[in-house]
Amino acid sequence: MGMLSSVTELPVNRIIPVLANALASSGRAVLSAPPGSGKTTLVPIQLLKAPWMQGKSLLLLEPRRLAARTAASRMAQLLGEAVGEQVGYSIRLERKVSPKTRIEVVTEGILTRRLQQDPQLEEVGLLIFDEFHERNLQSDLALALALDAQQGLREDLRLLVMSATLDTKRVVDLMEDAPVVTAEGRTFPVAHHYLGIKPDRRAVAEQVAAAVTKVWHQEQGDILVFLPGVAEIRRVERRLAARLADSDQPPLITPLYGDLPKAEQDLALLPDRRGRRRVVLTTAIAETSLTIEGVSTVVDSGWSRLPRFLPAIGLTRLETVAVSRAAADQRAGRAGRIGPGSCYRLWSPHYQEQLPEFHQAEILQADLAPLALELAAWGVADPGSLRWLDPPPRAAYDQACDLLRMLGALDRRHRLTKMGREMVSLPAHPRLAHILINVNRRERQLACDLSALLSERDIIKRQQDSYPGVDLEYRIRLLTSWRDRLPTSGPQGIDKDACRRVDRISRDWSRRIRHLDAAPRRDGLSAAQLLALAYPDRLAQHTGQGRFRLANGRAALLEAWDPLANQAFLVIAQLDAGETQGRARLAAAITETEIRQLPDIEIEHESRVEWDKREQRVKAYAEERIGAVVLTNRPITAPDPDAVACAMLQGVTGMGLAALPWNKQLRNWQMRVCWLGSQLNDSNWPDLADAWLSAHLDDWLAPWLEGVSSRDQLQRIDLTGILHGMLDWQQKQRLEREAPSHLQVPSGSRIPLRYSLEAAPILAVRLQEMFGLADTPRICSGRVPVMLHLLSPAQRPMQITDDLAGFWERTYPQVKRELKGRYPKHFWPDDPMQAEATARAKPRKS
Repeated sequence: MGMLSSVTELPVNRIIPVLANALASSGRAVLSAPPGSGKTTLVPIQLLKAPWMQGKSLLLLEPRRLAARTAASRMAQLLGEAVGEQVGYSIRLERKVSPKTRIEVVTEGILTRRLQQDPQLEEVGLLIFDEFHERNLQSDLALALALDAQQGLREDLRLLVMSATLDTKRVVDLMEDAPVVTAEGRTFPVAHHYLGIKPDRRAVAEQVAAAVTKVWHQEQGDILVFLPGVAEIRRVERRLAARLADSDQPPLITPLYGDLPKAEQDLALLPDRRGRRRVVLTTAIAETSLTIEGVSTVVDSGWSRLPRFLPAIGLTRLETVAVSRAAADQRAGRAGRIGPGSCYRLWSPHYQEQLPEFHQAEILQADLAPLALELAAWGVADPGSLRWLDPPPRAAYDQACDLLRMLGALDRRHRLTKMGREMVSLPAHPRLAHILINVNRRERQLACDLSALLSERDIIKRQQDSYPGVDLEYRIRLLTSWRDRLPTSGPQGIDKDACRRVDRISRDWSRRIRHLDAAPRRDGLSAAQLLALAYPDRLAQHTGQGRFRLANGRAALLEAWDPLANQAFLVIAQLDAGETQGRARLAAAITETEIRQLPDIEIEHESRVEWDKREQRVKAYAEERIGAVVLTNRPITAPDPDAVACAMLQGVTGMGLAALPWNKQLRNWQMRVCWLGSQLNDSNWPDLADAWLSAHLDDWLAPWLEGVSSRDQLQRIDLTGILHGMLDWQQKQRLEREAPSHLQVPSGSRIPLRYSLEAAPILAVRLQEMFGLADTPRICSGRVPVMLHLLSPAQRPMQITDDLAGFWERTYPQVKRELKGRYPKHFWPDDPMQAEATARAKPRKS
């Protein structure tokens, strides 16, 4: 049987009988097996012979396209057959199966589609979920649907979850105490080296290039380098080519990531035919499943790039995050597949201890619109009715359902609509599906090209000196020119590999939508209008200097030099969510006329009367808007007076009470009212403190705002009369009696009192004017003595006291001695109690 006999010594072979019995008895099992154990290739082949399979087929789920193709090739090689005979695979745009195929390797999206079309999977005896620890959104969804199908439709369908690093207990609980089978690994020892470099996202390319250069001269064999993304791969590739160009034997530097053409992927997966040592630069795609022959050394940058969906703004942000310990262990294990190896980690042992144990599952941080559409097609309105390792977060799920209703895929009861049924039949994000099913025959090519450009990597390389900006329509023209083999007028940085893939995707979409005739077709729509069908919430309005406001209220930025930076309206299809505003990546210009022509567009007509903070006045206008995007704005000449008053109150609230026409006398009067209120035990006494006035503008100020629509006009209102009118006649009399504004002193002068809530009222008076008065003056029915500030002839405080009698007796003689020499012309009697008070230097002679 081909090469199968040569791998019978792999550790997983020893547990196959136990695994087969576990699946026979319980229908579910969990296999924990480290890298190198043979689980991906041997388990499917051996379980195919289990009696309970009864001649049915087996589906093996791999989370990545490259891993699916590679696993199928390896199993076919072991069986001595070509791919497509007993072992085949189905991935996006590629399928190799035949009537003889009994093991089919698929990606999770393919399985979800199969389950939707045939929930019973009548011809399938076993579903295997490989590398489940990666916790892709589609794998969580596929397992939830498979568990539901097993329970309700196919009790004889068997489910096996396999992983190298997994929280086994949680999976066992999810699968209702499924038995756990553990296999040993066949890996060689890996020496770990910590380079102690401080992690820096901005310097990762330079740090990694320097480390690889050093390792290249220290180690033998091929080197596998883990980087967060394609951009870093390209930067490191350029730096290494320069650094190692003068070596005696320069390496073959090969990138490895999912979107590479198969020929370039094979350069990374297989040893070089000319015997050159290789440096393979890869993303997380090589952490699991793939065996890269010849690799004995790993260099780990310590970074991963993960999408994070932000429900509050409906956008996804790609975040570069520290690698998890589980992922770092997987990466290190790549060095020990063919013999003893070495792993060089850029960080320190202390930093290693601080890494998270696992990365968060994608379902907890992803855009859930595809999942919500699949659940609706499955007949599930509440995801809580299914079993999940981690249930979908409520906020993100509600956001997804809102989008699906906006796209017409769901009704208000979360049931699939006619349009939704067509959308779910397409393996595309619901936004793109909405484009594809809403075009007529003439626009099919445009819709398919647009959807392909949005779903794949950019066909323009981001070269700093020639990058033409974010215009999607420009890219459509470039793609057409590339197809026609015409010279392009655009930049030289067109990515021909990306063009080929976009072209394949576009043709695949065209083939898939030919049968979709049920939904109403839209006539004569431009690329921008098609884009707006998919992204109604990303319609954007120019607000100045490359800034745009989206219909959902979010802000977006374009570079000032971008050709679209000054367009009146855009539709922004790809937008990186920043902390405060996003940066547009792909967009198309759209005119107001095109917006109004959009099918099913809901333009809101609204009259608005509101306070303009900048101009400090009420503005009244009629608007046509789509969310936060304003199409027209016309002033209203005779707005509703109540609405104007309400807007004025908002303005006063924002500006504060200082915007009202206060004067010193009124502020003093207000303080007297507040002070007396603090002394009285009277619930009917009015509270006129600023805090109360600010909180109750509706009650006391609103009735006086007729005809007032600006801060300037506020100065005309009679604020003194308004506030005085809040005290009745008896309260006014009590105020004058118990908290007077002035006190008459022995000299005959009326001296103002200064009130505050923190202390007794202050009477600041010259000493000579108090001669002959024995006791401190009192107010508030004699309960509160005033605080005397006794002043010198120069109006400077000499003594502060609320005990005037004590001052005369104990302190006055000393004050007299000090001041008599300084102010000899003034009256300084020996007995102030018997002296005549005077407002002059000396009393008048009688």
